[in-house]
Amino acid sequence: MSHAFAQQRALPVTLSACPARAALWTLLMITPLLVGLPLIGVVLHPDLSLSTYTEFPPLTRYVVPAPFSWTVFVLMGLVLAGVVGPFLVRWVRSSVIVSPEGRATRRFPRWGYLGLLAGAAAWIVAWNRFAWFSDWQMHTFTPLWIGYIVTVNALAFQRSGRCMMTHRTRFFVLLFPFSAAFWWFFEYLNRFVQNWYYIGMVELGSMEYFWFATLPFATVLPAVLGTQEWLRTFPVFQRGFTDIAPIPSASGHRFSILLLLLSCCGLVGIGIWPDLLFPLLWVAPLFLIVSLQTVMKQRTILHRMAVGDWNRLAAVAVAALLCGFFWEMWNSQSLAKWMYAVPYVNGLKLFEMPVLGYAGYLPFGLECLVIGDLLHGLVYREWSDKG
Repeated sequence: MSHAFAQQRALPVTLSACPARAALWTLLMITPLLVGLPLIGVVLHPDLSLSTYTEFPPLTRYVVPAPFSWTVFVLMGLVLAGVVGPFLVRWVRSSVIVSPEGRATRRFPRWGYLGLLAGAAAWIVAWNRFAWFSDWQMHTFTPLWIGYIVTVNALAFQRSGRCMMTHRTRFFVLLFPFSAAFWWFFEYLNRFVQNWYYIGMVELGSMEYFWFATLPFATVLPAVLGTQEWLRTFPVFQRGFTDIAPIPSASGHRFSILLLLLSCCGLVGIGIWPDLLFPLLWVAPLFLIVSLQTVMKQRTILHRMAVGDWNRLAAVAVAALLCGFFWEMWNSQSLAKWMYAVPYVNGLKLFEMPVLGYAGYLPFGLECLVIGDLLHGLVYREWSDKG
């Protein structure tokens, strides 16, 4: 045995060297943290009752949001502009300087027209109140999004000759149950801030409500990640967000420990101070997962930031924002729908969503990518982004 080979064999096998093992450990560690931390805050607070937050179906509204405030609205708008503005400038510049290569390589596939047809039919019945369809009126959201998912996969296939449906079928199919569990967590987390609630539904038992909600929840990840795959076929999302200021190792060990502790404290506090900490609903899970992965020396979705490559992150953030627009638009005229009760900014709206609320879709896209990468590691035992 050569000396070099002996040294290689002597190296410890870390979690980061095995994507499937790393993904499994991450899921096993984050699940109790994400579920248990908000409950700890409720248990520690003398005026809060645990039974209030575990009601199912979730019918009672017990969090009264702070009224609209122009001061908070303007301050939050300025912060968002400061964060998002440089990326918008980069997008505009990249759209001008990036060559127009990467156009569609083939015809729109026939199965894509089935997606368009299904989506159009679901849209028509969702926004109308046909008497013959009344028994099914509450169930239009899932076929709408199935049509969207098939269509966006067809668009990706048209441009690149590949898509999740045709070339990563096992991953694509498993995204649906993963998506249902993924969004059920956000429904659970919303119990502590009650930023949205549902109307227009008949009374349902616990099991009926679970299945009624699980079916549309199962379309979230396939929609966002399918849209990201399509956007990544455009040159602007292949190299338009390259050479941005690098962030070494996506931050470093000490900073990751600090971020992990802050994320945990934030999740503990969301039920105690819902008006103050409600934005953590969208960013705390992301920070917790990524910081935990960094502490465990695993690969994260942020690793390309070390060389200034933000293309993948920009694509999935925009994908979630694009899906968010369709979610809110289709929701606006549906019978069974959700409404918002967001502190301080619940004034100016686009559809039912406060305009500043759309910013939450940007980190939500990164959370979708985190879960998608974990599933990819479990299914294929390799990194989804090999670059």
